[in-house]
Amino acid sequence: MILPDVTHAIGNTPLVALDRLAARLGLQGRLLAKLDLLLPGFSKKDRAARAILQAARADGSLQPGQTVVELTSGNMGTGLAICCGVLGHPFVAVMSAGNSRERARMMAALGAEVVLVPQAPGGVPGRVTGADLALVEAEARAIAAARGAFRADQFRHPGNPAAHEQGTAAELWAQSGGTITAFCDFAGSGGTLGGVARALAPRGVRAYAVEPAGAAALARGDTGHPDHPIQGGGYLMADLAHLHGAPLAGYLTVGGDQARAMARLLARHEGIFGGFSAGANLAAAVQLLQGPERGGTVAFVVCDSGLKYLSTDLWEDTP
Repeated sequence: MILPDVTHAIGNTPLVALDRLAARLGLQGRLLAKLDLLLPGFSKKDRAARAILQAARADGSLQPGQTVVELTSGNMGTGLAICCGVLGHPFVAVMSAGNSRERARMMAALGAEVVLVPQAPGGVPGRVTGADLALVEAEARAIAAARGAFRADQFRHPGNPAAHEQGTAAELWAQSGGTITAFCDFAGSGGTLGGVARALAPRGVRAYAVEPAGAAALARGDTGHPDHPIQGGGYLMADLAHLHGAPLAGYLTVGGDQARAMARLLARHEGIFGGFSAGANLAAAVQLLQGPERGGTVAFVVCDSGLKYLSTDLWEDTP
């Protein structure tokens, strides 16, 4: 089948059983990994980017040729750069300088104008905090106002969770043959988690939020160490619009070292080269099979590619 353009390649990613890894870890139950790192922009954010732009064009809030602006940790920006390029919209990606440089270079290569915002005082490269994100948000708002641009607003636009409720969740259920008992996801904007939870909770699937240890704002837990290395979330945002009313079964925390170790395990023993959040999701899924979901089938998304972290400490001591 020949697709009319690359945006039609967004969705329907493979679901892979990690049975060898589950056996290696001595788990009772099954791990299923949704490979959204295989989407055109190498991340799950392609789904939300396409959905938001399609909805905005349909309701008239995005006019033909109008500039699009959005804050990003790099993945949403990449998805928007791809979709804006196909649809004919200039795109400005506003990102913290603390995010990995591969992301900025990829967005620029795809035609985006990339604005890097310096980190808050005391910021550490590779560790983007809520304070850093607040600076990015302020800059994105200013640019959108100055240019009369459409703000994609991934933290609030309903197209974000809708993409996962109608796409990711439906694919998970069909591909697994309706065997999934639990789902977990590292919370960034909350779009994936909220969308999947709303779609699959009525089918008996329990959805869990994953947060960094020391930045567990959603769980109202420890928030004393927000400078974690897991990019794309954990910004100490206790009130995510996409999780309002979402039927969550619980909350899990994962440390940076755990996420790093699990991402490397995933790469070396299953051949799946995911990023930091993929490692965090795997670590959380393992927690579930060792605890409340023992004997069940836990699914998670491999949110993005490890290629976006080659300059970070995720792979620093690998050959």
